[in-house]
Amino acid sequence: MGRPVSLAPSILSADFARLADAAAAVHAAASGPGPAAGDVMLHVDVMDGHFVPNLTIGPPVVSSLRRSTDLPLDCHLMVEDPDALLADFAKAGANLISVHLEACRHLDRTVAQIRALGMRPGVALNPHTPVELLQPILPDLDFVLVMSVNPGFGGQRFRPRTLDKVRWLDRWRRDHQPALRIEIDGGMTVETIGAAYQAGVDWFVAGSAIFGGGQGPEAVKDSMAALRKAASAS
Repeated sequence: MGRPVSLAPSILSADFARLADAAAAVHAAASGPGPAAGDVMLHVDVMDGHFVPNLTIGPPVVSSLRRSTDLPLDCHLMVEDPDALLADFAKAGANLISVHLEACRHLDRTVAQIRALGMRPGVALNPHTPVELLQPILPDLDFVLVMSVNPGFGGQRFRPRTLDKVRWLDRWRRDHQPALRIEIDGGMTVETIGAAYQAGVDWFVAGSAIFGGGQGPEAVKDSMAALRKAASAS
């Protein structure tokens, strides 16, 4: 049996008119017995229409989700000015916040602010950004989010070369910071999750692979169980 797999279903692929139902379906899958049970978070993709060419949701929706579920809320800020939003997301009930290296002028200050607000800090990297640029800030992070697609839209095809970044991060943490977690976002399916797991990924963001077949508890549970099985069998 391999190391534990943590899933972060992305509500970007859920029906926005039924987000409470989506959260309830994930919670039911996480709480039940069997391979779907375990460490689960809800992944919230926040896009501002500037840093990425799509516009999604903000703190008010996170606040509504917080009232609907006690699952950790993993908020990925794909925005040009994350500093201006951090306090609002903390107040809304976010538990984890990832900001993009490419968007932050003073990354160490941003990371420190996230932690001071009571949230777990992470940094996200676009597919073209060298992972080595993160080395100075890694000791201050709880996790790194490796984008395996270009951010901005769901349902994209996984880019295998991004796993080189995961392998680099896995080597670094073995030597320096075993508690660092590696998250991946983009194209995670039963066909791709095994390779990501082998490379060193701990947390898997999946949207269409989980919500694509419907938002009912059984559909979500079956999808999550299939992803876990694919990873543990790798």
